[in-house]
Formats: sequence, C-alpha cells, structure tokens
Amino acid sequence: MKRLLAFAGLCAVLGFATKPGYAASTTYPLTLDNCGAKVTFNKAPERAIGLGQNSAEIMLLLGLEDKMVGTAFWPNKVLPTLAEANAKVKLLTVEFPTFESILSQNPDFVAAALPSLIGPSSKVAKREDFDNVAVPTYLSPSTCVSEGAAKDKFGYGERAQPWNMNALFQEIDELARIFDVSERGQSLIADLKRREAALRADAPKDGNKLSYVFWFSSPSPSADAYLGGKNSASGFIADVLGGTNAISSEAESPMLGWESIIATNPDVIVVARVDRNRWELDKPEAKIKFLTTDPATSQMPAAKNKAIMIMDGQAMNPTVRTIYRAEQVADQLKALGLK
Repeated sequence: MKRLLAFAGLCAVLGFATKPGYAASTTYPLTLDNCGAKVTFNKAPERAIGLGQNSAEIMLLLGLEDKMVGTAFWPNKVLPTLAEANAKVKLLTVEFPTFESILSQNPDFVAAALPSLIGPSSKVAKREDFDNVAVPTYLSPSTCVSEGAAKDKFGYGERAQPWNMNALFQEIDELARIFDVSERGQSLIADLKRREAALRADAPKDGNKLSYVFWFSSPSPSADAYLGGKNSASGFIADVLGGTNAISSEAESPMLGWESIIATNPDVIVVARVDRNRWELDKPEAKIKFLTTDPATSQMPAAKNKAIMIMDGQAMNPTVRTIYRAEQVADQLKALGLK
C-alpha cells in the first residue's frame, strides 16, 4: 500500500493521473521483439539494472525503485522529482560500468539506453554475454542500430528519419508490460503526449521560425563541438517549439568545427549542462563564456542577442527527459521575449 501511495504522490507531482483507463495485466511468458532480438520474460523482474539515464529514469517514473538493484551512466543528475526514489537504488558509476560490476548485483534483467552499453561493439558487454548468464536484456527502441548498419555504431550514427516520441512511448509501454505495471505506463505516456501538445499549441504561428544550434560539449574551445543533428532529439525539440535545427547533418551527434557552426547563423544556441564534468566545457557557464567572448563566435546573432539557453545534456539524447527540457527551453525563450 505504501508503494502505491508513493507512486500516486509522484504522479501528482509530475502532473498525470494514475488511472487514465484500463490496462491489462501482463500474461507471462511475455516475448518481445526488441531491436531485432527476441526476449522472453517468465515473470516480472525483481533485480533490475538500468544502464543509461533514460532506462533508469523510465523505471523510476514507473515506480519500480524497489525492483532495481543498480544504475550506471548518468550524463546528468536524476530528475529532482525522482531523487528520493533514486536514492534507494545503488549507483554503480556515472560512467560506463564493467560487466563484472553489473553481474555482482545478481541482476535478473538489464535495460540499456544505448548500444554502447550492450551493443555489438560495446566495451561493457554484448547482449550475448548476458544471454550466456541467462539475464534478459532490453535496448531502447530510440537507439536501435538499423539492420545492415556498421556494427561499430552506438546509436549515434545516421538517423534517416526525424526522431519523435513514438519510439519512447513504445519503450515505456514495453517496460511497463515487462514489470506488469501497464496502467502506470499508460499514465506516463498520456502525460508526455499532453506536454507535447501543449508546447506545439504554444509555438509561434506567424511563420517566423527560429533556427537552433544544440551544443552538447567539446574537449576544448579549439576542438570540434559535439552537436545535435537535424533528425535527433535536438531536432525534435526545435520542431516542437516551432523552429528548425540549423545543423543539417543527419548524424545523431555530429562533430563540427566552429567555422562551420558560425556559418549556420543560428538565432538561438542551446548549451548543455553535463554533470559528469569530464571536460571544462561540460559546464554551461564555460560554454556561454566562450560563445560571448571569443572574437568569432561572439559575432553570431544568438551570441549578440544573448539568445543562449541552458538545457540538460541528457535531453539531447532521445529520452524521456527530452520533452521535459523542451519545456525548460520554452520558458527561457519566453523570458527573453522570443516566444
């Protein structure tokens, strides 16, 4: 009862109802086709691990913290509304974990946000490694590597079609079915749809589309910058806000030099907050200082007009965080009178 009440309270904080409609209980065994692999569950997992922030946060949003024994790979801190639940789950590392550290938790299920965590070229482990120890795995449908693609692509390669939240809805629905909490999954999906509809309804209708550049990070000011490609989650954010992504590359996270970035002449630059602090430019303050003081970048319209927004770097990945932080950018645009 306490868990149900706690989940109801979380739903109230996040703004969605706990029962939007009837959702059938899971019938086991449940078999899913996940990124080209057949995965079977004979019962709901009891000792799950979330590899990657998106997988972990979806499970926490579904109220599954008491079914989780570990998480790893966090570009940003957990959503504030999930902090209490997340504190109950062991953090293996904010970076890439080792296969041994995962197995030490005796998991019965591993959900991964990226192929770099369980894909064919992963340095952590491959899906067959988990198969060999009878641990079922699930990879985010948003980052499946297409059939025939180079095996060294980690989900950051070419994205032929623009990302939208349908793959995210599939992921939430399937994880909810795996754990037999389908009503919670449908509640979360309904809330995300409502949020997207509200943002689109509030987008400018005058045909004046702002152009955006989304800057994740860089090893140094002189190095190429990691950006959000036009078909990535960053492109989705620009679209949902009524704008366009100034970066034309179809790569999920292209690297470009500043001469090429300056040439896009963006109206708005969204800089990422990356809490890992691997590089100095993970910090949004460092990015803003560079953009506004460098002789070349400071001449961009976005820098001149101080149209520089801050957003969690995790939202630039195709994740549950994306729509929440699109709202964050919208609020900043309004504060500047740009929306």
